[in-house]
Amino acid sequence: MTEKPELLRTRPVCGKVTWIGIAAQRRKPLEPQQSVTVQQDKGIDGEHHAGNTERPHRQVTLIQKEHFPVIADLLSRNDVTPEQLRRNIVVSGINVASLRSQEFLIGDAVLQGTGDCVPCALMDATLGKGGYAAMVGHGGITAAVVKSGTISVGDPVSLLDSQNSVERIDGEAAKSSS
Repeated sequence: MTEKPELLRTRPVCGKVTWIGIAAQRRKPLEPQQSVTVQQDKGIDGEHHAGNTERPHRQVTLIQKEHFPVIADLLSRNDVTPEQLRRNIVVSGINVASLRSQEFLIGDAVLQGTGDCVPCALMDATLGKGGYAAMVGHGGITAAVVKSGTISVGDPVSLLDSQNSVERIDGEAAKSSS
């Protein structure tokens, strides 16, 4: 499928953050948070991925709440929880996959979608046999932090328009004037 970037920028609504979680150490459970601070080029304060120079594209992970029932159905379960799916931010009301290559605003932070968040083998451990397969195509996206800020449960998620895009100047993020 060839994406049409100009059509991805025509969303009439914005989404909302419904859950946030961090894992201070690799393979440890995610702990729910009401808000987090994200640092440009590093990620979420307190998250084990923060500052990982080997995987800078994976500073923040996002998943769409509307996919939870699909994942649960594929596993013949009543439900799945954000902690089980191991993504940092759960959003609703916006197609998170359409943010994959876009700059977007959450709270006062700006993120850049960097790609799909493909499942890992840990999905079978947390969701049971078939967890990995159930997450394929439903795992959300990865993002990099372009502008530091705070993200809280309830914050809107919206695409930045061309007038409000963030450009990098000498390693700093600054609002562009055109």
